[in-house]
Amino acid sequence: MVFERELAKIYDLIYRDKDYEGECDFVERIFQRFSPKSVKSILDGGCGAGGHAIPLAKRGYEVTGIDSSKMMIKEAKEKAVKANLNIDFQTADLRQFSLNRRFDACLCMFAVLGYITETKKLLQTLENIRGHLNKESLFICDVWNGLAVMRILPSVRVKTVEDEGKRIIRIARPELDTFNHLCRVHYHLLITQDDGRLSEFEETHTVRYFFPQEIIHYLEESGFELVAICPFLDLDGKVDESVWNMTIIAKAI
Repeated sequence: MVFERELAKIYDLIYRDKDYEGECDFVERIFQRFSPKSVKSILDGGCGAGGHAIPLAKRGYEVTGIDSSKMMIKEAKEKAVKANLNIDFQTADLRQFSLNRRFDACLCMFAVLGYITETKKLLQTLENIRGHLNKESLFICDVWNGLAVMRILPSVRVKTVEDEGKRIIRIARPELDTFNHLCRVHYHLLITQDDGRLSEFEETHTVRYFFPQEIIHYLEESGFELVAICPFLDLDGKVDESVWNMTIIAKAI
C-alpha cells in the first residue's frame, strides 16, 4: 500500500528519538544475567528497518532479521550494506518462516507480539520461534501491559518531527476494545516539504495488550519457561499498573 511505502522511508525520522543503542545495552544486560551460555546468534523477529539488528551486528553478533513488510526489509538491507554488515534480512511471516537452524536468542522488540491479535496466531508464532531456538536459549520481547492500559487509558497524541526540508505531523487517536484486549490506533500523517508539496495518509494499527499471567500462560503452552518480567529497560524494576511497557524474558525448555 502507498502508506507502507511512504512509512518505510520516514520510519527512522519518526522514531529518531528512540534509543536503539540503549535498548541493545538492555538486551546485553539480559544476556549477561540470564543466559546460561554465551549468546552468539540472534533471531530478530519483526525487525522492521533494522533498528536493533544493525547495532547488535556491529557489536559482533550474528543476526538474522525477519519481518512481514517487504518495504521495511528493503530499508534494512540498504542500511546494512551502507554499514558494511552481513545481516540476513528476510521477508516472512513469524508464524510460518523456516530457516532450518537454531539460534542462541530471539528478540521481538517494539511491541511486535502486540500486532498478532488472535490467540491462535500468537501461539503459532511462539511455537515457531521456539522451534528455531536451542534449548535454554532466551526469548525477549516487550508488550503493552494490560494492567496499565486499563488504568491509565490511552489518549490522543501528536508528534511533530522535522529534518532536511521535511516536516511530519502524526496524530494518533486510540480506540479501546477492552473485551478483546485490543487498542486500535488511528494514525493521521501530514507531511509537508519546503517546496510546497503536501502528503496526507491515514492508517489504523491494531495492537493487543497482555496481562502478565496471560502472557506467561501462552509462553508455557509454547515450550517456554518464564525467567523474568520487568518494566521495559529496567531489569530490576517491578511491573504493576503504572508500567505501560513490560519486558518478558523466557527460556526455551
